[in-house]
Order: sequence, then structure tokens, then C-alpha cells
Amino acid sequence: MAEMGSSSRSNGAEIILDCISDGVITIDLQKRVTFLNRAMQKMLGYNVDAAGTLLACDVLIQSNICSTKECVLERALQGERVSNFEAVVRRRDGVHIPVSINTDFLLDKEGKLIGLIEVIRDISLVRELSAKVEEVSQLKHRLGEQTKLDNMVGRCPRMQDIMAKLPIIAASKSSVLITGESGTGKELIACALHGHSPRKHAPFVVVNCSSLSEGILESEIFGHVKGAFTNAYFDKPGRFEIANGGTIFLDEIGEMSVATQVKLLGVLERGQFERVGSNDTVTVDVRVVAATNRNLEEAVQQGRFREDLYFRIRVIPVVLPPLRERTGDIPLLVNHLLEKFNREMGKHIVSLSPQCLTALSQYPFPGNIRELQNMIEHAFVCCEEDTIQFEHLPADLHRYCWEHREWTDSETLEALERQAICRALEKSGWRLKEASQQLGIGRSTLWRKVKQFGITQAT
Repeated sequence: MAEMGSSSRSNGAEIILDCISDGVITIDLQKRVTFLNRAMQKMLGYNVDAAGTLLACDVLIQSNICSTKECVLERALQGERVSNFEAVVRRRDGVHIPVSINTDFLLDKEGKLIGLIEVIRDISLVRELSAKVEEVSQLKHRLGEQTKLDNMVGRCPRMQDIMAKLPIIAASKSSVLITGESGTGKELIACALHGHSPRKHAPFVVVNCSSLSEGILESEIFGHVKGAFTNAYFDKPGRFEIANGGTIFLDEIGEMSVATQVKLLGVLERGQFERVGSNDTVTVDVRVVAATNRNLEEAVQQGRFREDLYFRIRVIPVVLPPLRERTGDIPLLVNHLLEKFNREMGKHIVSLSPQCLTALSQYPFPGNIRELQNMIEHAFVCCEEDTIQFEHLPADLHRYCWEHREWTDSETLEALERQAICRALEKSGWRLKEASQQLGIGRSTLWRKVKQFGITQAT
């Protein structure tokens, strides 16, 4: 090889090496650079004339492996070739560049080692691309966590905020009050709080405070001893004892009587209570998660709920939005429910028709997610195809669409109505009474619609 700085470039090998995009450099056994191609000069920020005065390898390259046991020339002297070895070289302006190095031996005619050739590739762009790929991957992962956590699904900002904070809330011991309309998923939040908490291997006990009378509720929560009341034939532990070390979920706590509230306050303040009919104190370690669809502040003002208990259970408030305020989540929820019911019913329904999704997005859902779930389950039972159509949805939704024409343009509504009526008539064999029952409308209304749309048995 010709030395750097030589005015002559007659050597054919040098001309070829100048044409490739990777950096190429040759070094003799005295660690002097004898050649570097144009790509290597560009990588280091030198031209041929300037580089010609800097023959020492460690001065020109300034790699992080110079003068270390990783030095590729030292490894060549030990008979080792280097393949895809990553290092860092310093450019003339001080910028450090990550590179990948491959080496081979330079031999004379007798086969004696006289130097080393290195092919050096700038991998800064590769690393930058890898970092971007990893960033995108992490972003997708975070988005996945934000749109689905356990059985909770949501992309709206309020749901994302709840799901982001939930693991932090779960890690604490503080009492949580979950509020929201009926059917918004309060028990799902309570389950997730327990499942992400340090108590997840201990019991999760649910008490519905609205389903039991005052006396029975107190006995269920705190237990009783034999003879405490009629038919108390044996001692019975309460839900707090069963939940010891875990979590108790007091659903519809707004229905609890004031007398029971007093006893519950004692558990929250001291972790102690007495069974019904007993003076012996029971000590427990239980986290309390409560839920209600009532306005407890209003109940406090009316004297129906103790203020001190309200502030005890509301250390961390979680407010769930109604479904009508997060209609953008309906497609996500529908997909989640499709997966659920396909597993449970052994079907393979893949989607809902556009008309179905349009109707669902406009429906107010007074029963919230629970009502949506019931609608999709109803459609699953009725649907024998791979796509749920409008007529598979319950009559309540049909009736709403026909009564609220302002929810969409008339052309779309008429097409939707006509399609549903044709399918119902076809299924019923044109028996108007049966078809009207399927559609949830009166027989006379159906007949009027048939005439309005010009529907015949040949349609």
C-alpha cells in the first residue's frame, strides 16, 4: 500500500477501496497508519494532505480501545481476527462515533505478518434507528397499558388518568372511595386495586350494602356469636375477619345505616370491632375500598351519612365517568366484549356493522358499561353470522333510534330502518306480529313503515 499523502494513486487496490462506503485503514507493526480511504477520512474529518502528517494510529484514530488489551493490532499479533467488534473513535472535531470493526492480516510474499487492515463502519445511524424502534415499542406498550388494564378498557383522558394512577393507589394502605353511576365498573376498579396491591395474595371480600337489611348487614360485616339473636345457632366470623390481611369492598356504602356506620368507623380508626352479641374485641388488618352511586356529600348534609366516616373512606377518591361522556371508548369496549363472549359462547363473531357502531355511539346508555355488555351479549345470542347487524341489537336501541331522528342524517337512518325491518320480516316469514316484537315496535307502526319504504316480499 502506498503511504498517506502520496500524490500518486496508481495502485488499483487503493482506487477500489476509495469507492466503497465503509472506512478502510491499514496499519503496520509499528502502529503507523499507512493508508486510509476517502470514507475513513470523511469519518474522521481529515483530508489526505492533513492526515499525512499524523501517522501514529492512536493519534489519528483516538479510539477507546487504544493502549488497552482490546487493541485490534495487539490481538492481530496474537493471531486473532476481529469480527463486528464495537468500539468508539474520536473525530477531529471531538465528536465520538460508535463503529463496528472487522480486521484481517496483511502478509508479505513469505506469509509473514506485516500489518493489519481494518474495515470500520459508522453505526451511529443504526444505533439511532434502534433507539427509535425501542422508543416506539415502549410507546406502544404504554399505550397498550393505557387502553387496557386488567378488564378495564379506555382511551379517553379520564380513564387513562385513572389507569395510570391505579398501581400507585394500589400500593398504599389508604381507604379508597369509588364513585360513579351504576354500571360504570366500580367493582372492576376495586378488583384491580386489590390485584395490584401487596395484599393480592390475601382475600378480596365483597359486601353489597344495599342487598341486606340493617341487622343482617351488621352480622355479615362483623360476625356474631352463638345466641346473639334468633337462629344464631353458632359463632360466625364476619367479612372483616375473613378479609384479614386483604381487602374488603363495601359496595353501595351509601345504603348503610347510621348505626352500622358508627361501628365501621371504629374499624377504620382502630382496626378493631366486636362481633354482634359479644364484648370481645377483634383486631384486623384490612384495607377498605368503598363504592357508591349516590352523592355522599348531600347525604352528609341531610344527616343520612356520618361526616367523619365520609372523610375516613374518602382518603383517595376515584370518580368514574359515565359511558355517555366517553363514547370514543365504545369501539374498544365492543372489541373487548367480542373477545369475552367469543370465548364464553364458542362463537367467532369478528365485528359489528358500521350501522351498529353508529347507533351505539349515539345511544345515551343510562345503564353505562353494564348495559353495553348486556346489548352485546343479546346480539351474540341472536347473531348466527360473523358480523353483528343492527337487528341483532335489543329492541330498546331500535326504539331509541326511531324516536330520536336527530341523532343522524335521515338518509342513513332510513337505510338502517329499512334494513332492520326487511331482516325481521324475513326471519318471521312476514308475520307482522312476530316481526314487530323482534323490532320492539307496535304492529301498526311496522305496517306503516313497510308502506313508507315500499317493502314487499320480493324486496
